Formats: sequence, C-alpha cells, structure tokens
Amino acid sequence: MRECRAYIEKARRGAIMETQAIVANRIYLDHAATTPVLPAARAAMADALARWANPSSPHAEGRAARAALEDARARIKSALGWKFELIFTSGASEAASLALTRAKADACAISAVEHDAIRRGAPDATNIAVDDRGIAQLDAWPERALVAIQTVNSETGVCQPLDAIAAVARDKGCLWLADAAQSAGKMALPDADLIVVSAHKLGGPPGIGALLVKDLQVLAPSGGQEKGYRGGTENLPAAVGFAAALEARGSRDHLAALRKRLDDGVRAAGGAIVAEHGTCLPEIASYRLPGVAAAAQLIELDMAGIAVSAGSACSSGTLKPSAVLTAMGWREEEAREVIRVSFAPETQAADVERFLHIWTALAARRRAA
Repeated sequence: MRECRAYIEKARRGAIMETQAIVANRIYLDHAATTPVLPAARAAMADALARWANPSSPHAEGRAARAALEDARARIKSALGWKFELIFTSGASEAASLALTRAKADACAISAVEHDAIRRGAPDATNIAVDDRGIAQLDAWPERALVAIQTVNSETGVCQPLDAIAAVARDKGCLWLADAAQSAGKMALPDADLIVVSAHKLGGPPGIGALLVKDLQVLAPSGGQEKGYRGGTENLPAAVGFAAALEARGSRDHLAALRKRLDDGVRAAGGAIVAEHGTCLPEIASYRLPGVAAAAQLIELDMAGIAVSAGSACSSGTLKPSAVLTAMGWREEEAREVIRVSFAPETQAADVERFLHIWTALAARRRAA
C-alpha cells in the first residue's frame, strides 16, 4: 500500500510538472477574460497573508489589518485617479449588482452591448440601442434613471463616447453606471456616478473588485462592512494585491502597433474586423473568419498552443450567438464565426506573428476546400 501511494504521488507530481511545461510554452491572448497575476501582486498578497487579521476586529492585529486595508484603498484610488468613495466587492459582477439594486433612481436603462452581469442584474430595464459600430444611442433615455453604459466593450474593444454620455446623463438627471472592468488602469476613468472595476483584468488577483461611488447618498445602505454598503469580512490580501497590480503594470505604448499588425494580417488573410471603423482599445479585438465556426478556430489555435476566446468568457461556452454582435447588426451565422484576441502589456510581437501564422493557414485551407 505504501508503494502504491508513493507511485500515485510521483505520478501526480509528474503530471503537474508536465502541465506547467505545456502552459509555459503556450501563447496567451485571452487577457480580456482574465490576465495572469503580476509578481508584485503575488508578493504583496503573500505578505498580507502572513500578517492577516480581521480588519473589523478592535485589537491590535485587527487595527493593523484595518490600516493595511485603508492603505490599499487609498493606493487604488490614487492609481485610478479617483477622489471619491470606493467600496470593495468580490469582483465586477457584485459591484454591478450592488449598483443596480441599491441605486436611488426612478427607472433603469442599459445599453444593448452590456456584459451579461449587467443584463442579468436589470432584466426589466429599458434597452438602449447601439449602431453598427456598437456605440450607444443617446437620444431616448428615460429621465432620472440609472443608465448603465460601459466604457469599453469586453468582446469588441469598442470605446463609448464618454464625455457625451456624461453630458446627456447630467442633462436628464440620470445616474450613470459605467462598467470600466476592461478599461480601468488602461484609460482615464469617466465622469460617471458609479463605476465598476475588477482586479483580475489588470494583473491583480481574482475575487476582488470595487464599486467607485461619487456620492454615497445615491445608494441605499444594506448594513455590514464598507461603511454599511457591503456585508462580509474584507478580503485584505486581495485588496493589497489589487493595489500592487495597478502600481506595477507595464507600458502599453507598444500595443497600438501590435494591434495594427494584427488587424493588417487578419485583413490580408480574408478575415473581417469587428467594428473596423470604430474607436477601439488596442487590447481587445474581434475577428471573423468566414466559413469557419469560432469553435473550430478555437480548437485549431489551442492545439497550436494559442489561447483565445469566442466572445466574453462568461458566454463563450454557450451555444447562443453573441448578443453584442447581434445588437450591432451581425447575422447569427456571421456572429458564430467570430473570435476574440486580447492583449496585456506583456504581449510581444512574436505572439501576434505566431497567431497570424496559424490563423492565416486556417483561412487558406478554408479557401482551398
């Protein structure tokens, strides 16, 4: 029996090492789903775990934990350029739910291209249509409503006209809820009343996010921690990791050139660029390969050691076509042929070239079939 257990343990260690070797040699181009935790964030979390106590406890250990939590809060606000309130949550989905269920508004309206978490949180909301670029229409909002319009779309990378949205919101007496999970740390925050952010989209740990609030008076409190607006013991290690990740992110200066190279290569191979004529964040792009299902593209690329996705990670495993693409006017059969490629500061030119090599070969086989 002892020999059997030793054999099993040896096999387990071997499988783990083999998996780590495979992952190490792969190219990861799915950062819009989640991005690897940065070394600085891992180190900060390890330190916080070594001295962790409940930040709500009155003893010395608890007071030290509270001081560390408030320091992390201040650092996150500083890194994001936010001078108002920050409520820690378990992630972007909880932050969105908190805003949608607790905001003091007469009605709710959401854009047709919002993340599933927003749509699930407001099933009866008025729909705000988008044009073929994915830009929200600003002429038919209800007054004094909570209006949810994202900063950047998680599937297409399309950037909304943030200044125009803020102006219309003020004119109609609306509260603007901006999902900035994909743009925080990459572009300036919008002039919104409520902003959703997430750590694991920018090199921080999963399981931590925040709702940024300009004025707490617009939310109904629910009791518990976070000044009475969110219950549950605060996740100090993750909050510290969130702050460290924001402060340690690398330069994005090279990403625009990588995106242009990717767009040019896809176009040359006969592919279509989603929202080609819109303003997009360089980090997120979606492409259609006519005649080849997204699932087939994902399998081909995965076998070649490249990780991408089809739509957002929360919906890519479903059989339904992308609600974002259909809202932009794409036919269902076209939407089923679209994949998403997304970058991080660590993405290199060689990663893009490898993707294009595999994808171009796949397109050539399709034309020859």
